[in-house]
This record gives sequence, C-alpha cells and structure tokens, in this order.
Amino acid sequence: MILIDIIAPIFIMIGLGYLVQIKFKLDLSTLAKLNIYLLAPGFIFNKLYHTELNIELFRTVIGFLIVFVFILFIVSQLLAKLLHLPKEKQTIFTNSGMFFNSGNYGVPVNDLVFQGDPFAMSIQVLMLTFQNIFLFSYGIFSLNKNQKGKLRALLGYFRMPVLYALLAGILFNYFNVDLPNVIIVPTDYIANAMVAFALTTLGAQVAVIKVKSAMIDVYMSLLLRLLIGPMVAYLIILVTGLDGVMAQALFIGSAMPTSVNSAIIAQEYSKYKDYASQVVLVSTLFSSVTVSVIIYLSSFLF
Repeated sequence: MILIDIIAPIFIMIGLGYLVQIKFKLDLSTLAKLNIYLLAPGFIFNKLYHTELNIELFRTVIGFLIVFVFILFIVSQLLAKLLHLPKEKQTIFTNSGMFFNSGNYGVPVNDLVFQGDPFAMSIQVLMLTFQNIFLFSYGIFSLNKNQKGKLRALLGYFRMPVLYALLAGILFNYFNVDLPNVIIVPTDYIANAMVAFALTTLGAQVAVIKVKSAMIDVYMSLLLRLLIGPMVAYLIILVTGLDGVMAQALFIGSAMPTSVNSAIIAQEYSKYKDYASQVVLVSTLFSSVTVSVIIYLSSFLF
C-alpha cells in the first residue's frame, strides 16, 4: 500500500519533471526562485492560518523537533568532518540530515497510517510547518554565509517573504482574523501547487545531474537521514516518556527522506546543487523500504 499509494505518485511527478526538462531545457534557477519566493511563503501562510494551534500540542511537538534537529546537527557535523567534505558541501550534507520531507511525503504517510486521525494529522502539520520555517531560514542562511558572510546572509533573510508569511499566518490565526476569499483562495491555490511544483522541479534537476560511480557522501547522507534520524527520535521519545499516537506520529515522521526543498534552495544558493539533488532522489528511493519498516516497528514499540 505504501509503495503504490505514496511512493509511486511521488516518482511519477519526478519523472514528469525529468521528461519536461529533457524536452524543453527549462531554466532551473527560475524554477527555484518560484519555489522560494512564491510557493513556499504561500504554503506556510496557508497552513499556519488554517491549523488549529493547541498550546500543549505545539509545545510538545516543537520541543521534540528542536532537540531532534540539534542532535542531528551535531552528528552530521562529525560525519562531515570524517568524510573531509569541502565547507559548502558539508553544509548541504548537514542540511540533508536535518531537513526531511514532512509535506508531500509525510502528510500522505500520516494519513494512511492513522486513517485520517485529526490528532495525528495536527502533529504532522506542526512538523511540516517547523521544517519549512527552519529550511527557509537557517537552511538558506547556512548556504548563503559560505558565499556572502554571516552578516550579509542574515540581513538577506529579512528580505525573504517566508519570514513575513510565517508571522502573518500566526498572527491572523491567533487573533481569529477572518480574511476574505480574495486572499484565502489564492493562498489555497499556491499551497495546493507547491507539492507538484517542487517534485517536478526535482525531476528537472535530476535530468541534468552527472551521475558519479563513487557516491560515499550520498550514501552517508542516507545513513544519517533514514537510519540515524529514526534512532535519535526513538531515544528522545523514550527519555521524554511520550507514548500512543503522539509517539508513533513523531517516530514515523522523523523517518521521512531528505526534503525536496533542500535541493531547491541548493539550486539557487550552492554550486553543489547536483549533490543535493542526488541526495533527495536516492533517499526518497531507499525510503520506500526504511519507512515501511519504521511504520511496522511503531505498531508495537509504542
């Protein structure tokens, strides 16, 4: 069911992007800009505006994710140094472990496993929101600082629409501002378009990748994201005493492959864009096995 209902549609979209790129030679930089400056801000605003913000749930999920990402950051830095990666490539390697596909992969997995349980889905939406906010803030900053320096990269972030979409979504939600359809409907369109556009952009990126025979750095990123990530999540869940649907949703959510958007921002901000695309593609492929195992384990671990 996972392979047919979730993995297959994802790879069909990637394949369509691949074919379009082969046929028409699209401008990948333009595709990346559309994702970063239009689709991502609209998506984040839309999700935050419509999500029911429960303080206790918010505190638990965000607390888990902060600890989870911090541990993965430390582990990825150690692995990157062992691999002797160049500084900028080391940043992409680290990002590939911290940023996972909690949207177009994680949401349908959650819906399938928990059969549309609103509580489980609210956990996934918070994971999705946190990941997108973190990716389009620290993720871009981490790549930009290698080229422009930390100060210019930080100032550049304040020109990013994602920040203001985040603040607007939270404020309008918290104060129960009833926005008119003339605003809500376009954000719905944008939010619905993001998944398809991101996946086809990845396919277009894959079409121009020069495949290498030795990809130890790619395989190590798979180890970090698909195996070490869930192990770290399991330890955090044990230490914090979480159980039930909360524990299962966090455990399964932590096992998702590397975020498609990590390749999108690499296309715009890094010379190692081919490496970033390879990591996303291969981790998505291998996750068809690892995510299935994690789902099975979650059924009797918690």
